[in-house]
Amino acid sequence: MKILRTFLIIVFSSIFMISCDVEDGENLNGPTTSSIAEDLSRAELIQTMAGVLSDMRDRLGTQIDAQAVAGREYWRFQSSDPRWTADLLTGTLDNNTFYTTAPYASRYATIKNINLLLEGLSNSTAGFTDEEAAATRGFANAIKAHELLMVLNLQYQNGIRTDVADPDNLGAFESYDQALTTIMGLLTSSLTDLANGGNSFPFAIPSGFDLVNEPSSFMTFVNALAARVEVYRGDYNAANSFLQDSFMSMGGDLNTGVNMTFSLTGADIANPLFFALNSTGANARIAHPSFITDAEVGDTRLNKVVLRDQPLTQSNLTGEYDVFIYDSNVASVPIIRNEELILLYAEANHISNPTEAVNAINVIRNAAGLPNYSGGNTAAELVDEILNQRRYSLFAEGGHRWIDLRRFDRLGDLPIDRAGDATFSQFPIPANENQ
Repeated sequence: MKILRTFLIIVFSSIFMISCDVEDGENLNGPTTSSIAEDLSRAELIQTMAGVLSDMRDRLGTQIDAQAVAGREYWRFQSSDPRWTADLLTGTLDNNTFYTTAPYASRYATIKNINLLLEGLSNSTAGFTDEEAAATRGFANAIKAHELLMVLNLQYQNGIRTDVADPDNLGAFESYDQALTTIMGLLTSSLTDLANGGNSFPFAIPSGFDLVNEPSSFMTFVNALAARVEVYRGDYNAANSFLQDSFMSMGGDLNTGVNMTFSLTGADIANPLFFALNSTGANARIAHPSFITDAEVGDTRLNKVVLRDQPLTQSNLTGEYDVFIYDSNVASVPIIRNEELILLYAEANHISNPTEAVNAINVIRNAAGLPNYSGGNTAAELVDEILNQRRYSLFAEGGHRWIDLRRFDRLGDLPIDRAGDATFSQFPIPANENQ
């Protein structure tokens, strides 16, 4: 419990250090937890929400790298830290090191900011209208659900705490299934509030959310997240229903979606998943060779990796291709996008309506320059195809392959590169997080 208590007390990021002028001359350089929780002002809402949206990117690179390495999407070479090619490939994990504690603490720090905001909103004398309050709750609970799911993706059957509003009285650990139910409850509550949230949010929306920048359109994002959760839960009927109300579009741009954005201005941060081509062993992401050798001929998604000038070797691992899905240090990182939604739709239909599942699969295959699917229509055959398409469509975006193979009890399908290497299904609970 100590680690959560420590990180949940220290909740405000450098976003609060940015000087700005607001009406009535309020100082936003350092709003305190007590001022926010006891009586949230309009200016504090704007600043705290900006902090939430900034903090949700903290340690994003560490989490995605850790999950992607676990799923053998790529190798993370870092000559100063051999744990990337030791612990994460042997499955002998440390419960008190960066890949365990840093993403865990960062996600919960963001959740704590949200809890403070929601508490302050309920106590506010700032005259928020019912619509403004509902819109704010709807937005905040959707982001909270996303962050909890990020923690749960790491912890899996360890379960997680979902009730962390009081750092001195943390809720008990919930099982994986219970936590997914709690997350769905937050998303359902979010949809109810957003339906009553009027036509705009009373705070700024970053450009990565342009697609969903007012309450009614934001509901399509919440429905997309809910569809992901329901697929994880195996409730395909519910997933189908949420997808129908999401921004999924069979004929639309596969990259349409909601993104985390980055910049080099002010106190902002750069995209942590960008490395220049031909980076040295000091810091490199090297595509697992199987990503290239297993690909179908003509699959244009192979453009997500680029042949290096020279192969790179580290820890008895040699690769020839750099991961290069982010072409600059200010490129956006998707939270969820249309391509994933179409693949969720294929999975949601693969048992009840295999013809429709194949139609969705073909949208993805054709976009990648591949012919229509010609395999069988049994559930097992369609799962094979869907997992393969997810492997290539979502490569290096969020550690999806590790999560997907785990969902279907197929982590044994992952390649083992060296004697002594192994797979694992979850990261350990941080050492100081007593249950």
